[in-house]
Amino acid sequence: MEREKLGSRLGFILLSAGCAIGVGNVWKFPWMVGQYGGGIFVLIYLFFLVAMGIPVMTMEFSLGRASQKSPVKLYDALAPKNSKWKLHGWAALVGNVVLMMFYTVVTGWLLQYFVKMIKGDFKGLDSAGVSGEFGNMVSDPGMMTLFVAIVVVVGFLVLSFGVKNGLEKVTKVMMLALLAIMVVLAFNGFFLDGAAEGLKFYLIPNFDTMADAGINIFQVITAAMSQAFFTLSLGIGSMAIFGSYLGKDRSLMGESVNVAILDTCVALVAGLIIFPACFTYNNGNVNAGPALIFETLPNVFNHMPLGQLWGSLFFLFLSFAALSTIFAVFENILACIQDITNWSRKKICIVAGIGLFVLSIPCVLGFNLWAGFEPFAFVKPGTNIMDLEDFIVSTLLLPIGSLIFVLFCTSKKGWGWDNFVAEANTGKGFKVKPWMKTYMKYVLPVLLSIFIVISIVTFFWPNIFAF
Repeated sequence: MEREKLGSRLGFILLSAGCAIGVGNVWKFPWMVGQYGGGIFVLIYLFFLVAMGIPVMTMEFSLGRASQKSPVKLYDALAPKNSKWKLHGWAALVGNVVLMMFYTVVTGWLLQYFVKMIKGDFKGLDSAGVSGEFGNMVSDPGMMTLFVAIVVVVGFLVLSFGVKNGLEKVTKVMMLALLAIMVVLAFNGFFLDGAAEGLKFYLIPNFDTMADAGINIFQVITAAMSQAFFTLSLGIGSMAIFGSYLGKDRSLMGESVNVAILDTCVALVAGLIIFPACFTYNNGNVNAGPALIFETLPNVFNHMPLGQLWGSLFFLFLSFAALSTIFAVFENILACIQDITNWSRKKICIVAGIGLFVLSIPCVLGFNLWAGFEPFAFVKPGTNIMDLEDFIVSTLLLPIGSLIFVLFCTSKKGWGWDNFVAEANTGKGFKVKPWMKTYMKYVLPVLLSIFIVISIVTFFWPNIFAF
């Protein structure tokens, strides 16, 4: 079966960025910044994005374009016969599925907030009232299940029309609309009363801020590394699949840089919206965790002219951002199943849609009916099923998968450095340079290995590096 191709370079960049841009940028990035020391977290995050994110993304794009296969089959095309590399292809498929088991729930939250904004549910509420709305939402399993169903149906419905006519066309419109509305809201944030304090917390590294939050530098480093991989969806083949739809006219490190820049700009703009608002309407409370965006932004819109309109548009376009990632990862899952079964696209959309809906239900129930189940109660009281699923993806599969991709692209027992460079440097644009070989082959695997060990250790024993 001939591989589908994207219609334009802009479509590829927006689609790849759309996979990266989503709740990881606008939902997770701000609350991670809030919990892990503000500006110092941002600085370390940007370092790891460049030092680790871009090289791994280049490798993923290269593997996809060279193999013309999904992650579950790319090793069959590129790895030596009878090797064990292909086991990672199956782990990548599992990673995409587990990611969607909680990502669909968060996307459902955003859609619910869009509906709440349109209805005017936040009008006249103070900060406590807005926070209560989030608690009311997650305590209602029926409504959360309905919105998860909507997310899954919309996701696979778009994909049923194909890559070029469905996925690419819809993502282009959604991403451009999101970027426009975020710029407007960031501009508004500069004029809030708490803008100076919020921007100081967000943009100026300060070790005292980290100490005030009760965390140490090792926790900040591992959190920043984890966010760099989460935001770019690296290690589980989410970028490899788009490489397989890409032509040979552009070099892949240049495209990786473009995607990373767009992804980073959206994350940074999200912070410009959130933190001035926190210091204006939320008494500087930036430690709300996953609920931060839901407890802060409605207060912003309550105090803006035409706030209900702007709030409705923001949560609509934020839903678009989340859906762009949903589309991208659903496409990865679909492509894997298609390579395994040779089923039609529409048949896979039906079967995979039903399966993912069912698999998302435990995360929904983890906030209400199953709230008593705390998977990490022995080290972190108050955790739920989403924390377990996020640990599997963010702490294990993303960094370990990234390490496997790096070893495969640089090892003689894998695809090998020469094959990787030949593929990555095909086309116009920024190339992989000869001096990068030492870094990518020897330094990068060591950094990834250290990160994996530290992130697992600090997760289970958070105070082990408390000196």
